[in-house]
Formats: sequence, structure tokens, C-alpha cells
Amino acid sequence: MSEFRLTQISDTHLARRLQKLTDNFHRVSEHIDATRPDLVINTGDLAFDAPTSPDDLNFAKELHNALPVPCRHLPGNHDVGDNPTAVGTPPSQPATEQERQKYLSVIGEDRWRFDETGWCFIGLNSLIMNTGIESEAEQFDWLTSELARVNGQPVALFLHKPLFLNAPDDLETAETAIRYVPQPQRKDLIELFSAVDLRLVASGHVHQRRDFTYRHTRHLWAPSTGFILPERIQPVIGAKEVGLVEYRFQPDAFEVRHVKAPGQTDVDLDSLIGRKS
Repeated sequence: MSEFRLTQISDTHLARRLQKLTDNFHRVSEHIDATRPDLVINTGDLAFDAPTSPDDLNFAKELHNALPVPCRHLPGNHDVGDNPTAVGTPPSQPATEQERQKYLSVIGEDRWRFDETGWCFIGLNSLIMNTGIESEAEQFDWLTSELARVNGQPVALFLHKPLFLNAPDDLETAETAIRYVPQPQRKDLIELFSAVDLRLVASGHVHQRRDFTYRHTRHLWAPSTGFILPERIQPVIGAKEVGLVEYRFQPDAFEVRHVKAPGQTDVDLDSLIGRKS
């Protein structure tokens, strides 16, 4: 294959009770049917809130199974719980092995590696980082082994949380720590990838579209397919809109297209949950 076409979706937040999010997912599904990429990757938060409403994950699985092309998935904080961070209060729903196992039983693998068109593609569970649970060390050992056999290929990394806002040593605050891969795991992860040719880091989580390059690595934040976050929750640090990201990978190169599927609407979280401003 001389070109590998990949579509990234993220933060679908699906639930049977939230029709507006289902409608946006159907618009994305129709766009995927029209464009027929080789693969779809959902970079997390498939469910609206699986730890408190397990059926959300079942519903998300049903809709993803209906996509017309193969799909890979990664967990988000609304699928398995959130990371503890070095600053700020512990998450109200921490990532646990129990929630991870529930995710595995419904969705399947929470990390993966495959090679295509001269590239190595790696997907990681970013929510178990910094938890200290057994699967965190297992994933790190697995990643070390996989990177040892990249054999000079360019690498594309997919995970739910962005690595950082602007630079690896960005200072964390209680407000920002939950947005990015937390320290000290961020430092360890970046050091591990420094031994390979990391060209792309593709993430979601922030519900804003952002595209920047740090040194020789391009960082792509996919927006949510479902909804945008109001100012009371999050300031503007990218583009607040729903949508998806399309990639075309060729040997030693890739192209990016930022897309909003026809008919997708910028649903605001406050209107979704009926909160008055």
C-alpha cells in the first residue's frame, strides 16, 4: 500500500439518553462512509460516563461496530476513570484496574501497535499512567519492547490526553494537570520516545482542535465529535468546534486535513445537560 488513509475521531461521549450526541456521531459515520478511510481510530471517551453508567460503553460499542470501515479504540477518562496528578485534588473517579477490565470486556484492547506504509502506529492507555496499578508497569514494559523493534520507521503515537500544552516542561497547576499526561509519567514517556523518530502525537480529551509542531514532532488535538465545553469549564486554547481529523500517510511523510462532517452541530455542554447560563 503506497498510501494509508486514517480518520481520527475522539470524545464521542455516547449515551442512549443523549440524542444530540448520537446525531453528531451519525453525521460522522455518514462522512466516514462517503470517504472510506482504511482505518478509524477513536482516541477515547467513547462513552459519556461509563464508570457511573456502564451501558454508555455498550451503546458506544454498538455504534462503533456499525461503522463501515475497521476501527481501533483507546480509553478516555470517561471510559475508565482519570489519572491522579502531582498537584490538585485526587480525581472523583480514579482510573482503576476494575474499570479497565470492564473496558476490555466491552471494547477490547486498550493498547496496540501495527505497521503500515512504512510507519509504526502505537496506541496507549494514557489514563493508567501515574496510577501505580499493575497494568501501568505492564504497558510501559510492553512499550519499551515495541519501540526496540521499530527499526528506524517513523512513529505515530495515539493516546487520549495530549502530552503537554506547549512544551514538555510546562508547569502544572491544579487546573491544567488533568488536561495532559501527568508528571512524572510524561517525562518518562517522552524520554522513551526520544530513542525513535516520533513524527506525530495525536490526542483528544480537550474538546478543542489544535495543531502545532514542537521540534520535529507534530501534535494534533482532535476535537470532540459530540460537544464543546463552555468557558466556565475551560478557556480557549485551540478552536472550540466539533469535528474530526483525516490523515494520509505515505512512506516517510503524512498529510493532515481538519474536517467537520456535513450536518455536525456545535452542541454546547450546558445546553446538553440543561444548565442555564
